Amino acid sequence: MHHKEIENLIEQTLKENPCELDLRRNEQMNKHTTFKVGGPADFYLRPAGDGFPGFCAGLLSRARCQRVPVFILGGGANIVVSDKGIRGIVLDTGAWNSIKPQKDGEENGIVFCSGMTLDRAVEYAVNAEFSGLEFLAGMPGTVGGALWMNARCYGREIADVLAWADVLDYGGKNKEHAITRIFTKADKAGFDYKISPFQGKEQLILSACFNLKKDDKTKIKTEMKKNKQDRKEKGHYLFPCAGSAFKNNRNFGKPSGQIIDELGLKGFSVGGAEVASFHGNILINTGGATANDIRTLMDNITAKVKAATGFILEPEILFVGES
Repeated sequence: MHHKEIENLIEQTLKENPCELDLRRNEQMNKHTTFKVGGPADFYLRPAGDGFPGFCAGLLSRARCQRVPVFILGGGANIVVSDKGIRGIVLDTGAWNSIKPQKDGEENGIVFCSGMTLDRAVEYAVNAEFSGLEFLAGMPGTVGGALWMNARCYGREIADVLAWADVLDYGGKNKEHAITRIFTKADKAGFDYKISPFQGKEQLILSACFNLKKDDKTKIKTEMKKNKQDRKEKGHYLFPCAGSAFKNNRNFGKPSGQIIDELGLKGFSVGGAEVASFHGNILINTGGATANDIRTLMDNITAKVKAATGFILEPEILFVGES
């Protein structure tokens, strides 16, 4: 589809579903990812305000009918965008970041819109004297992105505290504004290690309610600060990166980072992408890295690990955009 046709699609959607909209053409995606790599998006949209759900419903439904690809962007914290960029539309959810009022039956829960950053969500919970989100402190990304990936750290995952999520389903006929509430059952159906029921579906996460517990504010804040400091000491903030590059696998008997370290791959580099000297499972952008550098580095690590151990590492980082 030509750019003019996509422009018309956006204009028609905005006319029928008014909202505040930041629209940019040929926006460089390296501005919107923690790895600081990525070429241009044909159209970058950042809707805001109360009109967000209606605009997104109209846009996603219309784009699906007209076969215009739409990439939904959270905090850009777990992705590598192609050097060629992203064709079609990038829908940035970052401005949909408010806290919804509690309702009856939600006295021990907080409802966050999906575009809220994890750090802000944790801070809000702590100030409200709610415990349960501290393990996310210092983790980059948004609530929606963390739900999609079932973010995990310090032995906990986001499914452990999720009560329900409201999602916009745009994958079927006559479902332009179909909002479905997905509950987290005791057995966490659909959730697993870095897996959620949102993956592989035409859904936009709108908001989520978390089951939290009232606790002493000082105690909660101490735990939150400890987790942030741990991330800092592990070097998570020293260079642009996307956290863990590879998933851990219990069958390997040890973490992926330890396997990579034991093979002497710390410091191994391709172009501006390098295995961090401080952690075997963190790849960093030392300056000027390209998406191709990162992909090539990961491919080389995978091949070396397989040759030495027989293990096949599974990427945790998602590669998106034009190949």
